Amino acid sequence: QVQLVESGGGLVQPGGSLRLSCAASGRTFSRHPMGWFRRAPGKEREFVAVISANGGRTDYVDSVKGRFTISRDDAKNTVYLQMNSLKSEDTAVYYCAASEPWLTIPRREYQYNYWGQGTQVTVSS
Repeated sequence: QVQLVESGGGLVQPGGSLRLSCAASGRTFSRHPMGWFRRAPGKEREFVAVISANGGRTDYVDSVKGRFTISRDDAKNTVYLQMNSLKSEDTAVYYCAASEPWLTIPRREYQYNYWGQGTQVTVSS
């Protein structure tokens, strides 16, 4: 069982930066690929980024490539999403999620069994 708690959301101006954190409970955190998803107002939840269990592989949705970076610190049971050059279209509730250990870099919601409650990111001037 993995429990996830996101933090770090807030209001930021276009072009600004935020770093989201996701703290996980449980002794098996390092075995799980970890992902970030987001749900913008009026839209379905979408994949944003994923990092493999050993941190060696990452993947991103095209709209955030070059701006967002996912990383993990297994000693702290935490996964991060560094978001730079934020745009208004990045406004959403951001969720972290943990996938099953036998997957590498899953991108689909159904491949994730554990979800946090979400943190709001608003990009506005």
